[in-house]
Amino acid sequence: MEISRRRFLATVGAGVTLGGAGCAGDDGATTGAGSAPGSSTGTSAASTATDQNDRPEPPTADSRLHLDFEIGTLEENIVSGGVRKDGIPAIDDPTFADTPPDGLAADDPVFGLVRDGEVKAYPQYILVHHEIVNDTIAGDAVAVTYCPLTGTAQGFERGPVEFGVSGRLVNSNLTMYDRGTDSWWPQMLATAITGPLTGESLQEFRVTWTTWDRWSRTYPETRILTEDTGFQRRYGVDPYGQYNEKRGYYSSTRTLFEPLHDDSRAHPKAVVIGTRTETGALAFDKETLLRQRVLTGRIDDTLYVAVADTALATGYVYANPESLSVTASDDGYTIDGTAYDADSLPLDRTLSFDAMWFAWAGFYPESAYVN
Repeated sequence: MEISRRRFLATVGAGVTLGGAGCAGDDGATTGAGSAPGSSTGTSAASTATDQNDRPEPPTADSRLHLDFEIGTLEENIVSGGVRKDGIPAIDDPTFADTPPDGLAADDPVFGLVRDGEVKAYPQYILVHHEIVNDTIAGDAVAVTYCPLTGTAQGFERGPVEFGVSGRLVNSNLTMYDRGTDSWWPQMLATAITGPLTGESLQEFRVTWTTWDRWSRTYPETRILTEDTGFQRRYGVDPYGQYNEKRGYYSSTRTLFEPLHDDSRAHPKAVVIGTRTETGALAFDKETLLRQRVLTGRIDDTLYVAVADTALATGYVYANPESLSVTASDDGYTIDGTAYDADSLPLDRTLSFDAMWFAWAGFYPESAYVN
């Protein structure tokens, strides 16, 4: 069901106006809204083309991720999210602390990242107002991204460029743009659908959706993003509802925008752990995985196994082409008589992330769903 986002926010935003809401940032100005990638105001086409030749690019993957839709179809389904370009401001100069902000409860969601011994956490209640953090970890330039409308937290290598919020959506999903080429990247697809890099896929990394209590107990050395973002926002007030306990948009069957494809196999806001490769996509029901600990599915003829990480209440997906037996045990998971932790099975791990079912099925209607 599609309804006005302004109307929805009025009903669930606890008095928050569009100017302070995550996906609904400053929509008072229209400069840049709806402009085609690579276009500019007051600049000749010739000079724009010349400038673009010298623009830096984000690092891209060696091969493109699978898409269930043609790129032209995805481009045709770009819609306005009700805000101008950069009306939702990315955090470009993040600050971190060793202790959590006062507004963070133990069971509140955070998005965790570990690289080369450096550990960081990004609270959902802050990112709902920004959606993108252009950060550096272990010396690497990265972007940690979050879309509240699709419940997706994902990480991307950004190289010499930063990412911003375009103000546009595809299948309700955050559409990022890179500030080098102005190509547009739906977050979940990680593939450009407009601009000079159309058809290229970004280099991704795992971001773990968990709670602050679970993350800080597993990684007591973690540092956490603070509210010192350089912007005035009503942090702690989520315009879409709340995750702890779930209410508002996050639990409703309603969506603010029409999905690319309707699929009734699960509640629209049920959380799946999805993975996609060069050849296809696959989704595991998260609640079922955490309960049963091991689930299997297929992309084409290749078997995949998902295992639960009970400490972080998350899961990992591995390709298992040899159909090895993976069983849950007190010590983790057993393969050929040897025990392994959930995140270190001797199989090829594929990148996976949490998503709302309606969004996953919208982008990947051919995806198998394991529950």
